[in-house]
Amino acid sequence: MGDQNRAPIYEALQTFRQMRVVPFDVPGHKHGRGNPELAAFLGEQCVSIDVNSMKPLDNLCHPVSVIHEAEELAAEAFGAAHAFLMMGGTTSSVQSMVLSTCKRGDKIILPRNVHRSVINALVLCGAIPVYVNPEVDHRLGISLGMQREQVAKAIAEHPDAVAVLVNNPTYYGICSDIRAIVKMAHEAGMYCLADEAHGTHFYFGDNMPVTAMEAGADMAAVSMHKSGGSLTQSSLLLIGPRMNVGHVRQIINLTQTTSGSYLLMSSLDISRRNLALRGREVFAKVVQMAEYAREEINAIGGYYAFGKELVNGNSIFDFDPTKLSVHTRDIGLAGIEVYDILRDEYDIQIEFGDIGNILAYLSIGDRPQELERLVSALAEIRRRYQKDSSGLLSQEYIDPEVVLSPQEAFYAKKKSVPLRESAGLVCSEFVMCYPPGIPILAPGERITPEILDYIAYAKIKGCSMTGPEDPEILNINVLE
Repeated sequence: MGDQNRAPIYEALQTFRQMRVVPFDVPGHKHGRGNPELAAFLGEQCVSIDVNSMKPLDNLCHPVSVIHEAEELAAEAFGAAHAFLMMGGTTSSVQSMVLSTCKRGDKIILPRNVHRSVINALVLCGAIPVYVNPEVDHRLGISLGMQREQVAKAIAEHPDAVAVLVNNPTYYGICSDIRAIVKMAHEAGMYCLADEAHGTHFYFGDNMPVTAMEAGADMAAVSMHKSGGSLTQSSLLLIGPRMNVGHVRQIINLTQTTSGSYLLMSSLDISRRNLALRGREVFAKVVQMAEYAREEINAIGGYYAFGKELVNGNSIFDFDPTKLSVHTRDIGLAGIEVYDILRDEYDIQIEFGDIGNILAYLSIGDRPQELERLVSALAEIRRRYQKDSSGLLSQEYIDPEVVLSPQEAFYAKKKSVPLRESAGLVCSEFVMCYPPGIPILAPGERITPEILDYIAYAKIKGCSMTGPEDPEILNINVLE
């Protein structure tokens, strides 16, 4: 058993700072002396530990000492066989999962409401997606989890698939029955991969949905910087006992930087220690705050802050109690409109707004007084801006028609056409609202009038559209 009171990378950096080492290595700012404005902005303590790999500080690509110890402590804290510290965000963790299990031509079963990083990985490795189209809650206009029957059907129809990928949870906090999905995948000789970008706290909270590692998944991508408190871009990749750790390390090293940031690594180390020692107590408070906010927002009228009452035992197998997702259409405003008003008029920055909902992300740094401010602002927005909701679009998810694999479409000969003239053609790039980064269109999918209406509506309402080469998103690349 490791000592969860320890933070080996942090401790090594503290020792390094006291040694007053003369730096004839990179980075070139030399502990901040070469860039005084940066040192003044970030603080000398911060830039003094922005250092390169060296023997006392270990090497991220081949750890043998303090980074290796930090990985072992993280694995123990999360109940994994092994854990990797990831410096490329959870995007790099997700892509490493796919690249570790899939090669060109392999099939992978996954929900279509995945983050773009999953489909990016398919572009890189040439695997073929087999989509399990999620059920949709038509009142809320959101996609839900994967139904057990749909996963079983996909496995039966594609017995040659190599892996099944599950969101645990979705951006909105909705969980599939991951235990059952792991069991089905393993019985069929497939790996089960979990995108747990929004599920770090599951590992440390009481009465939370089941974690991927507890459910027996083979790999899980965990976004420590989201609800775990580490610095932006730092993440973990958790590994189950069936995986070859050395092979996964080689896959990670194909794309991971050879100059791992010690700021990011130490933040993972310190945050893991914090969660291991205090996570249960902290996340109990987060759940209390979220429950209180849901009650208060629902008492305003017009809004619907949804929670565990949605659970149906299948497509909504469980719900993340920390997620403060609020349906706004009934007050006549799209979620993105409420998002913009909160930021522009109330100085409140929430996580995202889409065409029907907003999400306020609650975590270890939140306090009740800020929640009171959010609730008061929402009440005032309803009073000032409420209007007739007829004519508002509600559908968040449109079933795709897949024509080609993402890799084939992305690298195929293409041409740029006006977006409004693209119906019926096959897309060769991504189109999405970010956040949440779930593609409306992915390479290889046919463009339909319904999708074009959705994109036009999202643009009018103010969603941040990303993906295409054309920054104005007036044109789109399609297959020739």
